[in-house]
Amino acid sequence: MAAPINPFYDPATTLNSSQFHIFPHGQFPPRDGKQNLGAFTNPGHELHLVQKPVPVPGKGQVVVHVRATGICGSDVHFWKHGRIGDMVVCNENGLGHESAGTVFSVGEGVTKWKVGDRVAIEAGVPCSLPSCDFCRTGRYNACPDVVFFSTPPYHGTLTRYHLHPAAWLHRLPDNVSFEEGALLEPLTVALAGIERSSLRLGDPLLICGAGPIGLVTLLCARASGAEPIVITDLAASRLEFAKQLVPSVRTILIKREETSKDVAKRVRATLGIEPSLALECTGVESSVHAAIYSVRFGGMVFVIGVGKEMQSMPFMHLSANEIDLKFQYRYANQYPKAIRLVSGGLLNLKPLVTHRYSLEHAMEAFDTASDITKGSIKVQILDEE
Repeated sequence: MAAPINPFYDPATTLNSSQFHIFPHGQFPPRDGKQNLGAFTNPGHELHLVQKPVPVPGKGQVVVHVRATGICGSDVHFWKHGRIGDMVVCNENGLGHESAGTVFSVGEGVTKWKVGDRVAIEAGVPCSLPSCDFCRTGRYNACPDVVFFSTPPYHGTLTRYHLHPAAWLHRLPDNVSFEEGALLEPLTVALAGIERSSLRLGDPLLICGAGPIGLVTLLCARASGAEPIVITDLAASRLEFAKQLVPSVRTILIKREETSKDVAKRVRATLGIEPSLALECTGVESSVHAAIYSVRFGGMVFVIGVGKEMQSMPFMHLSANEIDLKFQYRYANQYPKAIRLVSGGLLNLKPLVTHRYSLEHAMEAFDTASDITKGSIKVQILDEE
């Protein structure tokens, strides 16, 4: 049974407002800093800009002027396919969950934040009740009553003014830009994988996929002391980008016609050693298989990527080689760590943003993000003061 809608963030409040307006395709809204624009999709796989009411913060809430938002693969997936697993687009639904900005207004009882404060938005807001075992034990990513902005039915943060609980904002140091603040969200995904996989100094490592998550995982693995590291991908341009980020990484261009066992042989030959760990960042079945065949006896395949609902696995190979297969669901308790790593200079996220668009040009941004031939790594949508 689906969780009840959180009344404080009920999507119907926006959709039923007299101020809610969908801009027809090709109509370009005038630049107006007071107009609350957002990027939405719907069950018909349409993508459009909308006008929304500017929210008013209630008790314990903050309205954030969103200054930077990254387009995630899940945003594109909800647009193109209308669902991810049991999360289904059933109405007009706002996109975006990788965001940072400034406090625009504060509600009753909010003392931690003031207008103008620079913040990163943690998009997944659990119930935080002591009766919830997951929240009480710190695994709040499993909270059944979570409000995850951009996941249906809740509208996302790709909007000018976003209403958010004050407790789920994180202060950005002065030396961390809004673009970097928006990149903290995919960084937390990678950090959760590094933490749960128990990557250790000197571990030989395979990373499958050189998309945004794979590249952030590469940065984290390098900072964690993994050596040697090999990364795979279907796109030569992304492997070249990986070499620019981490010159010591070894790359393998995947050929669509080769088998997973063939890929595994190339991985071991390129590393010169069997990897003890594979961080799988695509969720593609053939790639997961290649990771399984690559790691040594007693190794681990940790799947960060999200793939199709049902997949087959080489069961006997896993069993006969005592290979651990683990997964992760979003992240928990990672934002403070992520901010420290970026602010302290251990991770440089700046090169990951390859394309920038204004909020008014969000539709063009999605076209770029969804077309691998355009060479984007991370597309961000920016909004000036």
